[in-house]
Amino acid sequence: MTRSITGATRRVRQTVGHFDNGARLLVDLARQGVTGRPKEITFRMRDGSGMTVPNRPGARVPIYEIFVEDEYRLGWFTDDLGTSPVALDVGAHVGCFSVAFAKRHPEARVDSYEASPSTAAYLMRNIMDNDLQDRVHGNNFAVQAVAGQLTLADNGAGSGHNGVLHLTAETRSVTVPSIAMADALTVSGRTADLVKMDTEGGEYDMVLGSRPEDWAGVRRVVLEYHDLPGHSWEELETFFTAAGLTLVHREKYAPRLGMAWLSRDELAPPT
Repeated sequence: MTRSITGATRRVRQTVGHFDNGARLLVDLARQGVTGRPKEITFRMRDGSGMTVPNRPGARVPIYEIFVEDEYRLGWFTDDLGTSPVALDVGAHVGCFSVAFAKRHPEARVDSYEASPSTAAYLMRNIMDNDLQDRVHGNNFAVQAVAGQLTLADNGAGSGHNGVLHLTAETRSVTVPSIAMADALTVSGRTADLVKMDTEGGEYDMVLGSRPEDWAGVRRVVLEYHDLPGHSWEELETFFTAAGLTLVHREKYAPRLGMAWLSRDELAPPT
């Protein structure tokens, strides 16, 4: 109980302290189960950008993780990538990472992939609403080792439980087209400088099914790895080591779940 109260207090402070419409957000967030509760909600950032998401917990969490808590440590990890870096966002969700990266790097290009059709609709919308369509390219495709199709759990727009990790016989599912990892890496005409992945278990197929040489031009990788039966973080680390990418930082959320940052060039761990 104490932990939940502490978490709720932190969210209230974050909402008021980081968003221009913080007071309005608190009202809408508090109306759980109330008639007339808005089905979607827009977070207005201090820099004028905004992110619209379904008004459900799993859809809202990345707003706080990326725009408030800087979960991906964008300054430390990306500020030395040059003036016009290319990023590949796999598992783009509603576009939080893509928008944050593009805003931080005004001459960057981002290729964003979100497999869930309902979630991808918010990705496209947020790209347009932030006038980033010239630099951020949203795609409703999965990414796999080989192009084809992918069947994944579909628990609604913005759900954190969409993906292969949550697919069961009882789960509603959707089948979507997929692009090969090797092609996604070079869709901009050159290899992405930065690759971000958060695909609820899909990372093992797309990474381990590609070739180390496919990653030769990639300078940085940040990914969330998941507890998928038969696979482990160690497999991914071995692959990336063969590809010339070295682990510089890892945060363990659970024994088989965490976030990892890898770099081709020397990079001091974050402070």
